[in-house]
Amino acid sequence: MLMKVPCSIVLLRLEFFDGRCLYMPRKVPCSIVLLSLEFFINILLVHTTHYDSFLALFDRLLHFVHDFDFWTPTLHSNAESTPPESYTTFKQRYFINSNYWGGANSSAPIFVYLSAESPLDSPTVIGFLTDNAAQFKALLVYIEHRYYGESIPLGMSFEEALEDANVRGYFSSAQALADYAAIIMSVKEERNASKSPVIVVGGSYGGMLASWFRLKYPHVALGALAASAPVLYFDNSIPQDAYFSVVTKDFKEASETCYQTIANSWSEIDRVAQEPNGTSYLSKTFQTCGPLGDGDQLKGYLKYMYAVAAQYNRPPTYPVTMICNGIDGTNATENGIISKIAVGVVAYNRGATCYVNPPTCCVNPPVNVSQTALGWAWQTCSEMVIPIGITNNSMFQPDPFILSSFLGECNCSYGVEPRPHWITTYYGGHDIELILRRFGSNIIFSNGLQDPWSSAGVLKNISDSVVAVYTKKEKNRTTLMHNQTDPDWLIKQRKTEVEIIEWWISQYYYDLHAFKQ
Repeated sequence: MLMKVPCSIVLLRLEFFDGRCLYMPRKVPCSIVLLSLEFFINILLVHTTHYDSFLALFDRLLHFVHDFDFWTPTLHSNAESTPPESYTTFKQRYFINSNYWGGANSSAPIFVYLSAESPLDSPTVIGFLTDNAAQFKALLVYIEHRYYGESIPLGMSFEEALEDANVRGYFSSAQALADYAAIIMSVKEERNASKSPVIVVGGSYGGMLASWFRLKYPHVALGALAASAPVLYFDNSIPQDAYFSVVTKDFKEASETCYQTIANSWSEIDRVAQEPNGTSYLSKTFQTCGPLGDGDQLKGYLKYMYAVAAQYNRPPTYPVTMICNGIDGTNATENGIISKIAVGVVAYNRGATCYVNPPTCCVNPPVNVSQTALGWAWQTCSEMVIPIGITNNSMFQPDPFILSSFLGECNCSYGVEPRPHWITTYYGGHDIELILRRFGSNIIFSNGLQDPWSSAGVLKNISDSVVAVYTKKEKNRTTLMHNQTDPDWLIKQRKTEVEIIEWWISQYYYDLHAFKQ
């Protein structure tokens, strides 16, 4: 049985899409919407299940990564009265790469990747850890987030766990952090590495988890590298249109004429859609896979195509440039703006035979829906209320986030009311400079200013050890990845992050030696 997910909820979160069920208008009802993939897998490979399985196996063999199961409590709590199922344990998956490990007595750290909202099937794709493991003689640990991948409580399937109101209540960021802490402590005990310092690493939602882990478990983690972590996008800490303002800026910097064409296209689509046979004309012009129901469906597709292109405008493809080259290079004197936008769609979706509404997505929903799509929808409803909206300050039509509508949709879908103030209550966020200057330490907030999520990131140093490392060009979580074509500015940014971590570790061992005297 497939769960109903309100579109206006799931589209708040933009991550790596697979291209088949990517763009859905916020106001169009749907049962299933694919949301994001935590790992940075090439879009063309997402559809090839057997290749993915081979890739995961090959990565483990190549890097000597071994997977383990940790029996995790369903509920981490010391409360005297808790439901019976909370006393049970479940197998939580994690991976260890000990190929570089210098041992507990060699001043070697433990690098821990905190997985986020997707299965942890190919951990070695996180290049930052493997690239620097030899230098640090580090033990590498990768931990899967509860309710994703194989880490499902009570022997249930993912869908069964989400459909059970009691069981999904244990699906939260706080419980995930407690899982990470328990596994890290277990790994250290097994290797007699109680004094080995731990550095946690994560990107996007995982970056938020890394920074929060350092604040909540300072006795477990010496420091955190939080890449592309939008920790300020809660409880009106920043303007709701911050994300799409950066998307607009990215396109405007790529091409002023492209930006202006996109800005003018929305009203033109509305005009054409209202004409007799207007939607048929739009369907033909954009070579849609099925007839468009209305203009909003097309606008929803374009809106999120532009957003994803900006978020992942990285080499070698640079999708923003691809789209703008298509738009600017079109001689569209006959059909004008709409034909220009259509060419941009074709340029972005190279090799596709039709566009906008693939049959496997919007006409006949797929049977197998990603865990990320369903899981993140629950997380945004239950606690991760990220109020992304659009005002008048961008190349898009206004589409504000309305909390009352969001509350109603979540209550209808899950029987819960979102807690818009919970994240700032539990983890903080307001007055972050004042708070972290006094109570925080050893956190790197890594961002690239062309990543729309950077609008909600920490972009200036708060103290000597709570620091912001950023470049103008870096995209979402690029610092955690590795590519042979990485530009010099990205290599330099990673080098800065490594030097900071080296300093943390050296200070730790200096203090450790001093306390032994």
